[in-house]
Amino acid sequence: MIIGCPKEIKSQEHRVALLPSGAFQLAKHGHTVLVERNAGLGSGYKNEDYESAGAKLVDTHEGVFAQADLIVKVKEPLATEVPLLRKDQILFTYLHLAAAKELTEGLMKSGATCIAYETVEVNRRLPLLEPMSEIAGRMSIVMGGFYLAKHNGGSGVLLGGVPGVLPGKVVVIGGGSSGVNAARMATGLGADVTILEVDLERMRFLDITMHSAHTLFSNEQHLVELLPTVDLLVGAVLVPGAKAPKLITRQMLKRMRPGSVLVDIAIDQGGCAETSRPTTHMDPTYVEEGVIHYCVANMPGAYARTATQALTNVTFPYLEKLADGGVKGAIQRQPALLSGINVMNGKVTYQAVADSFGFEYADAKTLVG
Repeated sequence: MIIGCPKEIKSQEHRVALLPSGAFQLAKHGHTVLVERNAGLGSGYKNEDYESAGAKLVDTHEGVFAQADLIVKVKEPLATEVPLLRKDQILFTYLHLAAAKELTEGLMKSGATCIAYETVEVNRRLPLLEPMSEIAGRMSIVMGGFYLAKHNGGSGVLLGGVPGVLPGKVVVIGGGSSGVNAARMATGLGADVTILEVDLERMRFLDITMHSAHTLFSNEQHLVELLPTVDLLVGAVLVPGAKAPKLITRQMLKRMRPGSVLVDIAIDQGGCAETSRPTTHMDPTYVEEGVIHYCVANMPGAYARTATQALTNVTFPYLEKLADGGVKGAIQRQPALLSGINVMNGKVTYQAVADSFGFEYADAKTLVG
């Protein structure tokens, strides 16, 4: 098979979907590996590293798409990339389609088989999403603390406090991978941390493992009561493959103190606040109702070296199976890949995405055969 790794073109996206070590392994299996020139520079991998590993460098973005049977990326295709996809081609990347109707329609029109990292499910876990959730969760506290500084427009609260001064208050909505990592970072700084969660078993786990954080059953009343005292609010809500629920309304946001900060990790899936809209690393924040919003849609891209290594650690085994056996053969070896197929043969094959837009749902298992 011909595997193509194009350079990411999303604003300030420096990650790359394939390491030189991965290119070496694929070439060793007899595959042709095409890497767009300079695709790895943002993560610290030189063109020579890929050539030494047996990959062939391609000078143009279009050239990679035109030649490859399997395209591996980090982020969803942008509007200029969707027309480059074709029938019988496999796309393997993050998609987050439930918040992107136009992209979904474009992928359907392409006829390509589109497999989303974020919906590959193994034993109720999302292993290809977890590393980026971990990074985004940890980043949320770093960024939140930074924007709480007075010169950045914040309230001037230091999250850890100092002797004689109470620490800042952090509320994390959601106790999944990103929420847990946000809470870990915040408690490490010495902040007063509360995690809102609806799964009682998850709360028991958090209570046992995170002695410095409080847990609270997540409902609107509890959130409304907490907001007037919160310095940093982290939205870490996830419904696999679906649009994030809007748990924070504009009216609720008005209860927060001026200069407090909201970091919406769920922005990839549409955001969990009514006031959230995607931002970039170059222009990461805006203010609504006196609250600083940090809603960068590719947070882990800021730490591209770490994020690339963490991502490819988990995606490469699946990529290798797709290269060796195609979609059908890969699913036979790793059935979890079936849940990753979001679009195939012009049809939406993930229920939550179909429900988001009222599209007809098709069973991927039937289409794969």
